[in-house]
Amino acid sequence: METVLQDVRLPTVIVTALVDSINPCAIGVLILLVSTLSALHENKNRMLFVGFIYIAAVYVTYFLAGIGLLTVIQKLNLAQFVGLLVGGFVILLGLIEMKGYFFESRAFMLQINPKHAKRIKEMVKKTSVPGVIVLGIFVAAVELPCTGGPYLAITAMLSKRFDLMAIYYLLIYNFIFVLPLIVIVGLAYAGTSIESLKKWKDKNKKFMRLATGLLMVGLGVLLILFALDIIKLV
Repeated sequence: METVLQDVRLPTVIVTALVDSINPCAIGVLILLVSTLSALHENKNRMLFVGFIYIAAVYVTYFLAGIGLLTVIQKLNLAQFVGLLVGGFVILLGLIEMKGYFFESRAFMLQINPKHAKRIKEMVKKTSVPGVIVLGIFVAAVELPCTGGPYLAITAMLSKRFDLMAIYYLLIYNFIFVLPLIVIVGLAYAGTSIESLKKWKDKNKKFMRLATGLLMVGLGVLLILFALDIIKLV
């Protein structure tokens, strides 16, 4: 039986972004950046400035990538095909992510490639504004194995009706996505020790993976229902 809903995109975007925003990859890289900045600069204002430059670079990169995906899917009229393909793929990624909660093995984990992680550590030491912008762009690209699933699903869903509201929702998604990064920089500026932030991330990493995995499975199912027009956006 066909189900017709009012525009459910905003609630879906908000919930997905909230869960996606607490992924260990993005948080781990920012903690590394803030830790390095704290060691190199006693001036907290400098740390705050550079931290927000990094966050802005991540935000703009993700937003432009989302606009690009929306445009390509819409122009090629691939919304249904992409919806089905991405829906199945996101469900698979969700199951892999949930595995990280139940098993300690790093095999088949959604994580930044170790080679890229090493490169990030080297780039973090270059704390000039251009260097941090490049770092933000680079991190946004290489952390896709961690964060790409939910974002790809949201992009595919929004492509079903690519209008000004879809762009607005994309802006909201990316703001929520970087919100924990803003909080971390603010906490570091206020005097919270980097070590305590690291301990918090490590302690909650498994729960982050479980929450993200559950969300991705649910989102994948929802996306397939949208693609098959079982659930409609009216």
